[in-house]
Amino acid sequence: MQKRKDGALKNSLHPRNKNRENYDLEALVLLKPELTDCLQNNSYGTTTINFSNPVAVKLLNQALLHKYYGLKKWNFPNQNLCPPIPGRADYLHYLADLLAENNKGSIPYGSQITGLDIGVGASCIYPILGVAEYQWDFIGTDIDPASISSAEKIVRDNQKLEGKINIRLQKNPQQIFAGILNTEDKVDFTICNPPFHSSMEEALKGSRRKIKNLTGKRNKAIKLNFSGNHNELVTKGGEIRFIETMINESLSFSTNVFWFTTLISKQSNLRKIELLLEKAKVKDFKVIPIGTGNKKSRIMAWTYLSKNDQKIWQSKRWNSVTIS
Repeated sequence: MQKRKDGALKNSLHPRNKNRENYDLEALVLLKPELTDCLQNNSYGTTTINFSNPVAVKLLNQALLHKYYGLKKWNFPNQNLCPPIPGRADYLHYLADLLAENNKGSIPYGSQITGLDIGVGASCIYPILGVAEYQWDFIGTDIDPASISSAEKIVRDNQKLEGKINIRLQKNPQQIFAGILNTEDKVDFTICNPPFHSSMEEALKGSRRKIKNLTGKRNKAIKLNFSGNHNELVTKGGEIRFIETMINESLSFSTNVFWFTTLISKQSNLRKIELLLEKAKVKDFKVIPIGTGNKKSRIMAWTYLSKNDQKIWQSKRWNSVTIS
């Protein structure tokens, strides 16, 4: 098997990302032999994965989770969104850096840190990576009962996740934090990859564009964005409406959460969201650039805690074991 050039880095990934180097396909195939049928040579004569094939992407991610994160059992229905592991890990690493800024430069880790994953999905990927990398605890929420069942099964199937991830069904699709967080809950950060599209037709256009970028071919018959059900891809009003709802609702939980965060896929939405945060009178907000390969995105983070409140929070919750 021909390997990619040794030592080459995906330089846009976070320095702590375990997949900054090109994939060791020989090692991954040993862990997941089915990957053999998904290999192909690219235009440079290098062996790679057919990233336009959802089966190949899922097998690759299963192998990556096994090799780099010690997770041997990760499965979910094929119609659900299959997340890219390096990109999801990057979000968590940048969140760790954000927490470190409020913790004298050291990353707090362990069970004293709790994250809330809005839209945990059938794959449960953010909590899995957060537990593996930083031993954080998580609350994972979703509006889809089938996705909740799938995430719960992944937690049950992997001993290292038990007791670390609490999965909660959001019974009201119009709510985000209400009905999930209790008055006594304290969450150090929220994490969210909101649905991008306002309609299924918009999602289909995005899928055709992505397939063309990967293969160089147009395919009008493409059905979905590799995989992903309606709730994972589409929301009324698109990404901007979803995030606006999140900001509006976050005010009611201003003392329950240190950092509210979400991905913003569309650069054109950034200024609108900044104006919404200014209107909400948050104490601080930050835009954190993030990207894998040619895909550029950004994390928006905001807090209602004053500098003094932040110090009290840090002293009470994070003043224990840390890593630098």
